[in-house]
Amino acid sequence: MSNQDLINKTILFVKEKLANAEGGHDWFHIQRVYKNALLIAKGENCDEIVVKLGALLHDIADSKFHDGDETVGPKIARDFLESEGVSQAIIEHVIQIINNISFKGGNNEKVFSSIELDIVQDADRLDAIGAIGIARAFNYGGFKNRAMYDPQIAPKLRMTKEEYKNSQAPTINHFYEKLLLLKDKMNTQTAKQIAQERHKYMQGFLGQFYAEWEGEL
Repeated sequence: MSNQDLINKTILFVKEKLANAEGGHDWFHIQRVYKNALLIAKGENCDEIVVKLGALLHDIADSKFHDGDETVGPKIARDFLESEGVSQAIIEHVIQIINNISFKGGNNEKVFSSIELDIVQDADRLDAIGAIGIARAFNYGGFKNRAMYDPQIAPKLRMTKEEYKNSQAPTINHFYEKLLLLKDKMNTQTAKQIAQERHKYMQGFLGQFYAEWEGEL
């Protein structure tokens, strides 16, 4: 099977698996991350097939929709890739990307490094900021029936991985606990440049939000 045939089959597999997913973690999220990853990869010396597969399969079963179980996604990805006869070296690399891509409060130490992981992680993080990031944050907050904002509940910085996973905080807090931190956590030069503009957009949104909240505008 050619690499393009494998990618086409992977796209169909992911679309089917995520058919009923929450709007911020659906096929369109995967598609945007895939496009971001291809753009970033152009400026890097990398294994493109690993980048493509990593981007397409990185959220095949996000743990937050599976009672926090982080083993579901890697298992589904592994079973699919093995069924398609993909080499063990590529499979292991893609599984490492899935296992190490997540933010998890920003405090987890990387136990695996590769330029392909850097690219897919940057692509995923870019989709968490800017206009799309704002839309995804509030979509997920609504999905979890969380408050948009509560001035009495301050953002918690430096959360542990468990605290981050179990947080029920208002959506606005998520900007300070994750989204505004991502600009400085990009790995590649391309992503750093894109992140600057998206970061500024979020800052402008927050300024407008608070002004409207206080009845100043």
